[in-house]
Amino acid sequence: MLNDYRIRVAVLGSLAALLLVVTSAGAPTSNAGASRDTPSCGRIAEFDPSDFSDPTNIDNEWSPMVPGTQMTLVGVADDAPHTVVSTVTDLTKVISGVRTVVILETDLSEGEVVESELAFKAQDDEGNVWNLGEYPEEYEDGEFAGAPDTWIAGVEDAEAGLLMQGEPRLGTGYILQGWVPSIDFLDCAKVFKMGQQVCVPFSCYEDVLVTDERSPLEPSEGHQRKFYASGVGNIAIGATGSSGEVLELDEVVQLSPEELAEARAEALKLEERAYSISDVYGETPPAE
Repeated sequence: MLNDYRIRVAVLGSLAALLLVVTSAGAPTSNAGASRDTPSCGRIAEFDPSDFSDPTNIDNEWSPMVPGTQMTLVGVADDAPHTVVSTVTDLTKVISGVRTVVILETDLSEGEVVESELAFKAQDDEGNVWNLGEYPEEYEDGEFAGAPDTWIAGVEDAEAGLLMQGEPRLGTGYILQGWVPSIDFLDCAKVFKMGQQVCVPFSCYEDVLVTDERSPLEPSEGHQRKFYASGVGNIAIGATGSSGEVLELDEVVQLSPEELAEARAEALKLEERAYSISDVYGETPPAE
C-alpha cells in the first residue's frame, strides 16, 4: 500500500504542476466586489421549467450523464488519501417542475465514508446542465452526523444554477452554479482554459476544458479548478486555496444491472432518511 500511495502522490504531483501552469496563465487574484449581500455571479440562462423538454437525457459534451456510469476519482484532501465515487443512477426526481437525474456520490477519507450525497441534475433544451439540489449526509467516525447543507431549488429561496454550459466559451465571466441564502451557499464558475492536454491515471486526453470555481461568500477558500474531457466529464480537480484537494480520474465503469440495482437501493436508502430529517427535502415528491 505504501508504494502504491507514493506512486499516487507522484501522479498527483503532475496534476499540481499542470495546475500551477494554468494558474500562472491568468488566474483571478481578487474577489473585489463580492459580498455576502450581493452575490457576484452572472446568469447566462434563466431557469424556466418550460425549457426542459427532455431533461433526463444529459448528453452535454463536457458533462454526459448516462445511467449506470460510475466514475472514481482518487487523490488527497487535507493531506489525507481521498476518494470520490460518483454514480449516475437510473432514478429520477421532480424538482421545481423539472424531472432530474439522481446522482449518488460517496466521499471517503483514508477509506472511511465522510459524506454520502444525492445530487439532482437536468439538461435544458440549449444543452445546459443544471444543478437543482443536493442532499449531502455527513459522517463522523463512521456514524451519521446530519445533513445541514441540504438544498432544493425553489425551496426557501434556493436558486438553481449551471453545472456546465451547453456551449462553453472563454470570456463569459463567472456564472451562477447555485445560490442558497438560508445556508450561505453560493458557487460561481467560469471557463478558464480550453483545448488542454491532461493525463490522469485512467487515460490521457487531448481536448480538456478547465473551469475556475469560487464562492464569493468564502474568499479565503481560494479557487478550485475542474478539468473536463470531451465525451467523458470531470477527470480532475485541483485547488489554489487552503483546501488542498487534488483528485484525478482513476476508473470509469458501466455498472451491470445488478450493480446498478445496488446503487439504486443505496440512493433510496439515503432518500428515506432525508425525508425523516429534512423539512426542505420533504418538499419534494419521491424519486422513481
